Amino acid sequence: MSTAPAESVTFTDLSRNPKGVAEKAAALGRVLVTHRDGSDFILTTAEVAERHDENLNIASRLFLALMKRDSGFKSLLLGMPDLFPWVRHLEDEEVREFAVELFQALSDAAELDATEAVHRAIVSWRATARIKADPDQAKDAARPLTGLDLGPARVHE
Repeated sequence: MSTAPAESVTFTDLSRNPKGVAEKAAALGRVLVTHRDGSDFILTTAEVAERHDENLNIASRLFLALMKRDSGFKSLLLGMPDLFPWVRHLEDEEVREFAVELFQALSDAAELDATEAVHRAIVSWRATARIKADPDQAKDAARPLTGLDLGPARVHE
C-alpha cells in the first residue's frame, strides 16, 4: 500500500457501521481500523490488494533480473547506502550478501506471501552494522566463545 497514512476509523465504528466503513474503504482505497484492545489493521478492497501484490511481484522480479547482470547488480549495490545508510559499517562483501538476501526475501514475499523474511533480513543486517559501528561491541562479538561459560540463558518476554 502507500506510505501515506490511511484515513482511520475505530473498531467500534466498523462494528456499528460496517457498510459505511466498507464504502469509505472502497472510495479511499484503504482505511486504517484502530483497535484499542488489539492490533490495528487495514481494510481495503480485493482489487487494491491484488494491485499491491502485482506491484510487489513486478518489483521483486525486476530486482532479481538486475542481480543477474553485473552492471545491474553494481547499480543496486551503489543505491544501497541511499536506502540503508547504516550499510557503511559493513564490508563490501557483507553489503553484497545483504543485497542478495534482501532481494531474495522480496521475491519470497511476492511469490510466497512470506513477508516476514524482508523484515528479518533488514533487522538482522542492521544489527550487524550496529555492532560493527561500535568498536567495543565489534571486539566483543569477534572474540571466540570456546571455553566460555556464559551462565544460564535468560528468557526475555
